[in-house]
Amino acid sequence: MHSPSLWQALQERRYVRSSWPWRSALYLLTSVPLGIATLATVLLLAVAGSVLTAVLIGIPLLLTLALTGIPLAALERRRVRLLDRDPIPGPHREPHSTGLSAWLRTRLQERATWRELGYALLFACLLWPLEGLAVGTVLTICGGLIATPAMMAAGGDEEARVLKLWIADSYPEAFAALLAGVLLLPVLAYPLGVLAAGRAVLTRQLLSIPETGLDSRIQELGRSRMRLVDAFEAERRRIERDLHDGAQQRLVALSMTLGLARLENPAEPLGSLLTKAQEEAGVALVEIRELIRGIHPQVLTDRGLEAAVEDIADRSAVPVDVSFELPGRMLEAIETAVYFAICEALANVAKHSRATRAKVTGQAEKGRLTVEVEDNGIGGADTVDGTGLQGVADRISVLGGHLLVSSPPGGPTVFRLQVPCSPARSRT
Repeated sequence: MHSPSLWQALQERRYVRSSWPWRSALYLLTSVPLGIATLATVLLLAVAGSVLTAVLIGIPLLLTLALTGIPLAALERRRVRLLDRDPIPGPHREPHSTGLSAWLRTRLQERATWRELGYALLFACLLWPLEGLAVGTVLTICGGLIATPAMMAAGGDEEARVLKLWIADSYPEAFAALLAGVLLLPVLAYPLGVLAAGRAVLTRQLLSIPETGLDSRIQELGRSRMRLVDAFEAERRRIERDLHDGAQQRLVALSMTLGLARLENPAEPLGSLLTKAQEEAGVALVEIRELIRGIHPQVLTDRGLEAAVEDIADRSAVPVDVSFELPGRMLEAIETAVYFAICEALANVAKHSRATRAKVTGQAEKGRLTVEVEDNGIGGADTVDGTGLQGVADRISVLGGHLLVSSPPGGPTVFRLQVPCSPARSRT
């Protein structure tokens, strides 16, 4: 839990000639206006909320005060990147449903929200004054020494007060003070860098998710679930391959043989029996092809998620517009889970929504794949009973994603899923 880049730079001889001293000073200096704004916000919300609680107006203000640490922590995680290339992951989870009330309920139940509030209070009351004092001291000492000749020339006399400690009464003394300031500046850059690095360490420790034994067990459980998903998908592919290469090919051969036999024996009643047998074989062939597509569609393996979604859109009873912006292929488990989630959503659109049109959009940015299925139907979709969406949510959660469904009475229904994604390293 440290800032490796800055710590390593402090141990190198070229530290003073690098950008690290300036980045350290900038990191500490930006704490001052941010800290002042945080202190003013905390005091204003606390005082106004306490005074107005009797008339109920203060309750939203106190609620806002409890959430003050969230935007500050998000900004601090970005600001610490000046010194630490390793990003601090956000500890907040996505709410299980849409709307402000769901978001508030989720945030107030999270321990990370209260940790960030404590960090905001510590930052507002203690940290930024110490950082401002440290940077101000360095700038005052070095700047006062370096500015001595300019102060003497601006004063129009032969003396200048240096740092209010002594008087330089000649230009040689003034330039000696300037030289001392120039030489002292790189010397003081080291303690300033140490302070900034320590401050980054404190930020990381207070704003990152603490790892406990329970957390490690949860992570191992997540990895084991992923292994089960991979094994399940491998078994699906094996079944699909066996059906495709075995039973389907035999049915095709049977249908062709029956067709030849019917041509060779057109007489009744044998001809009619052969015709009926060929029709039954054709129906069985159609059903087994649908079964293969439902187990694992070949187009998904060969051409990827966008092509597979366009294929189901073409076969949908409701007209579907498809728009995807994907950088390339993703991991197979992600493509498969998202594909079947879209299948379930479009099946619900066709069965329950009474929609005349639907739209599927997808894009990958910042390491997350976001897919939305929207229809113009009557709304009122249930995520628990009868629609299978709970199973979709469970499957997406295994991959670290989440599912949100917004379906007010009267519509529209928006089915939105997000899942962490990474490009596939190799595919067969």
